[in-house]
Amino acid sequence: MTVLMIRPVRFGYNAQTAVNNAFQLNAAKGNVQEKALIEFDRFVEMLRDHDIDVLVVQDTEEPHTPDSIFPNNWISFHDDGTVVLYPMFAANRRLERKESVFKAINDQFIVREQIDYTENEMKGKFLEGTGSFVLDRQNKIAYACSSPRTDEALFMAFCEQMGYKPVVFEAIDSRGIPIYHTNVMMCIADEYVVICLDSIQRDDLPKVMGTLERSGKAIVPITVDQVAHFTGNMLQVVNRLGERFLIMSSSAYRALDAEQLTLLESYNRTIHSPLDTIEQNGGGSARCMMAEVFLPVNSNGLQ
Repeated sequence: MTVLMIRPVRFGYNAQTAVNNAFQLNAAKGNVQEKALIEFDRFVEMLRDHDIDVLVVQDTEEPHTPDSIFPNNWISFHDDGTVVLYPMFAANRRLERKESVFKAINDQFIVREQIDYTENEMKGKFLEGTGSFVLDRQNKIAYACSSPRTDEALFMAFCEQMGYKPVVFEAIDSRGIPIYHTNVMMCIADEYVVICLDSIQRDDLPKVMGTLERSGKAIVPITVDQVAHFTGNMLQVVNRLGERFLIMSSSAYRALDAEQLTLLESYNRTIHSPLDTIEQNGGGSARCMMAEVFLPVNSNGLQ
């Protein structure tokens, strides 16, 4: 397993995404790009220190893409060789689909098919990848909370085309605002799921709980307050030795209580890195920064 990460060049607060991302703060103090780059490089170093395979692509100055550090929203990679491109809500995020990223992927992996939903941007319909939905790849179930970033019809089309069972629900934060991306309140790992059940609307809760229970996953509940610290924005990754790690930011780690941490570490090791600047200005955290690459490796790629 490889994770694709985009090293930022002009990272900063994006007013185009802030209109429906309640996690963003215009918290520019000093050089935001410089601070974000330090956080990014330390994060990558931590992953590589744990023998996690990371493919880093350097972003470009032009066109200006302030959120390029979050590639999981516009592209996903699947083990049958499929690459999926997604329609983005913010016009400047559509510019993240850069040739340098496609070249880096094609140099190391086999792409057998590309599914492109991006024409829906012109229709005002959006589906922002593994931010909009969270995949249980083992059981072929996809979970999505409704938001302006997640068109339900498009989500259903993705599930039908990729062979996933769709589970759609409403989820709100402590202020009653719809949660903009499912991956800030839910993380699915091999044996468990971290989820904020308190944010799910009452009528939808039995459907979500029933599906999770039937999938055999243990449930690790988190609170609405913990979601605000990006505790739901985590990702389980397998390294070159087959070891599993749950990756998160330091703010997410600090928000976990002792009982939650003990439970999570009974399944896998937890590792974390400070991402304060990226979280405050970008409204995303560790999971958003990593696009999992499950594509077959080509003869010139990584072994």
